[in-house]
Amino acid sequence: MFIVVRHGRTRSNAAGLFLGHADPPLDVRGEAQADAVAAALEGASRVVTSPLQRAVQTAERIAARSGVPVEVDRRFIELDYGEWDERPLADVDPGEWAAWRSDLAFAPPGGESLHALGERVRAGLDDLVESARRSDVVIVTHVSPLKAAIAWSLGVGDEVAWRMFVEPAAICRIDVGRGIPSLHSFGERA
Repeated sequence: MFIVVRHGRTRSNAAGLFLGHADPPLDVRGEAQADAVAAALEGASRVVTSPLQRAVQTAERIAARSGVPVEVDRRFIELDYGEWDERPLADVDPGEWAAWRSDLAFAPPGGESLHALGERVRAGLDDLVESARRSDVVIVTHVSPLKAAIAWSLGVGDEVAWRMFVEPAAICRIDVGRGIPSLHSFGERA
């Protein structure tokens, strides 16, 4: 089983800013969320994380409760928002916003497209699927890679990302034990 977790909250999340490769730590609420997730997921056999500290801080708590090491995999890093990173949506040109929402190949200036993100997340999941068939693999990631993982599990395109809301510290479960991925839960709270 894949257990895909969004990291706990940061000050940038709380302020409603785009948060891609900028690397703020968890805030106090995010630390409490990470502790609650760790308690709920105790016993994981493998913990894989994005390299960004908000994800690593969440993953370290889960791994410590489970007695396993943390493995870093850059394929689960957040979308690169380029020039939009740590800016509010109100600062984004309305034409660029419309282009991004209608074209998976569109990338924010200096950033990455949702299509490129989906490709790397699917490759990461494909590489871990055999391990997840045998035991629980926790992946601590960010909102956009988590949405790409859900799209992978449902066998749909990355455009479905615009129809999902994922809050900090959300837990999603994807069963891979029966040959094809099957979404078992979405947006659990610890």
